[in-house]
Amino acid sequence: MAILTVREALQQALHEAMQDERVFIIGEDIGHYGSTYGVTAGFLEKYGPERIRDAPIAEAGILGLATGAAMAGMRPIAEIMSVNFSLLAFDIIINHAAKIYSMFGGKFSVPLVMRTTNGWTQLSATHSQSFDAMFAYIPGLKVVAPATPADMKGMFRAAMADPDPVIFIEHTLMYGIKGEVPDGDYVVPIGKSVLAREGRHITVVTYSRMVHLSLQAAELLAQEGIEVEVVDLRTLRPLDMSIALESFKKTNHAVVVTEDWQSYGTSAEIATRLYEAGFDYLDAPIQRVNFREVPMPYAKNLEMQVVVTTERIVAAIKKVLNRS
Repeated sequence: MAILTVREALQQALHEAMQDERVFIIGEDIGHYGSTYGVTAGFLEKYGPERIRDAPIAEAGILGLATGAAMAGMRPIAEIMSVNFSLLAFDIIINHAAKIYSMFGGKFSVPLVMRTTNGWTQLSATHSQSFDAMFAYIPGLKVVAPATPADMKGMFRAAMADPDPVIFIEHTLMYGIKGEVPDGDYVVPIGKSVLAREGRHITVVTYSRMVHLSLQAAELLAQEGIEVEVVDLRTLRPLDMSIALESFKKTNHAVVVTEDWQSYGTSAEIATRLYEAGFDYLDAPIQRVNFREVPMPYAKNLEMQVVVTTERIVAAIKKVLNRS
């Protein structure tokens, strides 16, 4: 067992993936610059320009090349620096990578992993968005968003072994988070949620960076005698609600925390599934905590009014429990 940051865990997973000669990485600034967040630092020197391919600013070209290479038997990793830039490649992702297996009757698979990031920190309106729900809406894609270094490494390994295109979502504010990572050969399966914290009064269902803020909220509320159970979904498609439903049946109260807009977003799907399968156990309306529904402002004081905070999670939990 080693203590690694999210960045270090991803680097380990990428180095292990590169042992397969079919694997190459393509993206903007991933070679000489080592990528915007330093994940591929040193990779160009180790693996050479044939396998670490610096691309121009052409997201559709990056994903188009990667999709074709995957169909031809390669195992490409396409890095899209920010999820905001993936909009330029949505036709390739949605109408090609996600559809090819079905449209060709299973004769071609697309074993492609697209690494991308969510994040904000004064990046303003067009660089602070979350498209998790848009990806998760598409049959043919798998969408994962791990929260811990161990899951980052284990789920990336699972993504590299998967025959389908996987959207692998990282968070810019999580690269420095540390945690235990198992030694040796291990894989964390796609489509399996996990219990991040046990509790008996209320269930918080979440994923990615919001797991950490939810755990912080749980620690604060524990001082007031409120025991919060936190469920980390880890995967958005396929969505495993089994642990969340078992928890909800126990606590009879729930809050869904996601770092995106509330309307038509991932929290809407999660809450609906809780209602559909767990209505008989409901003791209070489910609350959701999300971005405020405005384009993200640049000014820091305004930005902090939009984003999800620990304080907002605490307030939502108290509201559900009628403890506000």
